Amino acid sequence: MPVWNRAKKEDYFEKVEELLGSYTKVFIVGVDNVGSKQMQQIRHALRGSATVLMGKNTRIRKVINMFLRKNPDHPIEQLLQFVGGNVGFVFTNGELGLVRETVEKNRVPAPARVGSTAPCDVIIPPGPTGCDPGQTSFFQALQIATKITKGQIEITSDVQILKEGDKVGNSEAILLQKLNILPFTYGLVIKTIYDNGSLFDAKVLDLTDADLAAKFAVAVRNVAAISLKLGYPTLASLPHSIANAFKACVAITVGLEEFSFEKADPFKAYLKDPSAFASAGGGGEAAAAAPAGDAKPAKEEKEEEEADLGAGNMFGGGDGY
Repeated sequence: MPVWNRAKKEDYFEKVEELLGSYTKVFIVGVDNVGSKQMQQIRHALRGSATVLMGKNTRIRKVINMFLRKNPDHPIEQLLQFVGGNVGFVFTNGELGLVRETVEKNRVPAPARVGSTAPCDVIIPPGPTGCDPGQTSFFQALQIATKITKGQIEITSDVQILKEGDKVGNSEAILLQKLNILPFTYGLVIKTIYDNGSLFDAKVLDLTDADLAAKFAVAVRNVAAISLKLGYPTLASLPHSIANAFKACVAITVGLEEFSFEKADPFKAYLKDPSAFASAGGGGEAAAAAPAGDAKPAKEEKEEEEADLGAGNMFGGGDGY
């Protein structure tokens, strides 16, 4: 038997070392209230995309230390701080979001047991309970408003009997059992994610491309603002520097009568005669480029052409009348 145990332990050590060397991404998960049957279902669901590692904490620490002696300064050393309590590791090289989705799908409902900690808020909805009127005193002891409808007790409004982190008492457990409510779900709880030497919270995976783009835009604005203040050109501040230089050139040019450039002409024209831009709804380069005096003759000429065409065909004969 000792020989068999030693061989089994050596196989376990080799397997863990292989996992540490082969995978670059690891989910550190809590396995509280997860039974062996549920664990088998999770392993089956992750087959081909991830590998679940469970074992005694002392053995896992020993294997990681052995791996580090062979691979000094390897970032996997960061996992040592999480080896404690009821934890496990899910190794993968695939897409972290897909693996997390698979892990979170494999949760099973469970009753509220006396003395356990509520992992979420528990709210009982209004409606019939299926209990006979003789049990009204039980609901009154829990300060739950009820009424008798069609020979059974009915809860009249939402009742929150547990908050996240509360200890489940005997009364709460009995009530949920009477109502046939399974308020909790248990499964692997992702605590931390290791990815190529980096550690981060699982909530990071909730960030979308839009969130990342918004955060990147804020960072670019901050870099541009600092660069402009310091007078140090960067790619982020370059467009703003060019725009400011253009404004400065226009400000100088509008005060000169003998000098101008193409982009400054509309601004000089507007300052000379703002009323010419009123018909164009505030002006623009196209409106400034066309003098106001030329617009009226063009319109009159168009009207004359239309009048001539109409007169020639008034009786339908034209020149051949």
